[in-house]
Amino acid sequence: MLRLLRERPREGLLEIARQLGVARGTLQARLDRLTRSGVVTGYGPDVDVAAVGHVVQAFTTFEVDQPARAAIAVRLRAVPQILEAHVVTGPGDIWCRIAGTSNQHVQEVIDQVLEVLEVPGVRRSTTVIALSPVVPYRVQPLVDEVSGLSEPRG
Repeated sequence: MLRLLRERPREGLLEIARQLGVARGTLQARLDRLTRSGVVTGYGPDVDVAAVGHVVQAFTTFEVDQPARAAIAVRLRAVPQILEAHVVTGPGDIWCRIAGTSNQHVQEVIDQVLEVLEVPGVRRSTTVIALSPVVPYRVQPLVDEVSGLSEPRG
């Protein structure tokens, strides 16, 4: 069910139910249950940031004092070019994925972030530019494995 919904997001539930050989109400009940449990988190279109002009992606790490993380997270949310940010273990305490229109724009975003982060506790930042995706963001292989639909590895 999830595979069909991801592959054909604009197709109606009635048609997907027909393809799966289940009643539309059954499909809707399953989808509602997956939504309530947090498995399905959205129904909006996926957006390619490169197609809207942000062709450069970079990963920036911030080394911070642990008590400053909450204040830093609030300020990071205010920067639209930050696609995601995670608190991590190991080197770098917060990792951000940034989208920019050019290398120069990425630098400007990082400068803006550093200005935004004028809070005590930010010690250092490091940035790398992404050249090309080897494995783009995906969830379907994991969903297939969890549901038993994937081929066994080995």
